[in-house]
Amino acid sequence: MLTSLKGINKRAQSHKQHRFGGLYRLLNIENLRWAYGQLNKRSATGVDRVSYFEYRQNLEDNLENLVKRLKNKSYKAKLIRRCYIPKSATKLRPLGIPALEDKLLQYASAKILESIYEADFIQESYGYRPNRGARDAVKLTKEIAMFNNCNYIVEADIKGFFDNIDHDWLLRMLSQRIEDKALLELIRKWLKAGILEDGQVIHPESGTPQGGVISPVLANIYLHYALDLWFEKRIRSKMHWNQSYNSLCG
Repeated sequence: MLTSLKGINKRAQSHKQHRFGGLYRLLNIENLRWAYGQLNKRSATGVDRVSYFEYRQNLEDNLENLVKRLKNKSYKAKLIRRCYIPKSATKLRPLGIPALEDKLLQYASAKILESIYEADFIQESYGYRPNRGARDAVKLTKEIAMFNNCNYIVEADIKGFFDNIDHDWLLRMLSQRIEDKALLELIRKWLKAGILEDGQVIHPESGTPQGGVISPVLANIYLHYALDLWFEKRIRSKMHWNQSYNSLCG
């Protein structure tokens, strides 16, 4: 899997207009076995109530069955279990917890997307990316403010961002780099998966659940096209002072 991901990333860096096909076939037993080993062993269970350790008891048969369903297109995303965690003293943050097989496939798919889009994301984007994060952005902003004659810092927050991502636009954005219809359909299934809350099933028309393994990279891809490229092409070119733009997703 790692060798495949490196090859994809190399291709994405050298061919900026290339649209990738044949990605769905990377979701094979060998690669899913690797992805399973990367999952959080202690994460909360989804609606299936299957834990990491329970799935491992019959791992090879489980993976073989999962890959068979992927190949014959009978795989269906399970409902997402919604729970809430404290966001502040007075607010709660909704989390969506996928079933274990969905987590497994989402992890492998997220790594595939990451290998492509890490070649595209702008340097100043820090949120939910490997080997960088919000603390790095804060550190850089502090250094610029102290040593680069910076007079203003603008902070903005996109309210309810994860809940309001437009599904159709996201899939159109993904198709700019991906022509693998099977993988795009798999992502669509996760976006449209029902959300189970208090015994009721909610069918989302927008958004990608916080807590979903693939949600961070999907959010970054959406922001890349909707915000970062707009800033690079329309705003940065009009600036005449030393500045740095830090996109913090979430």
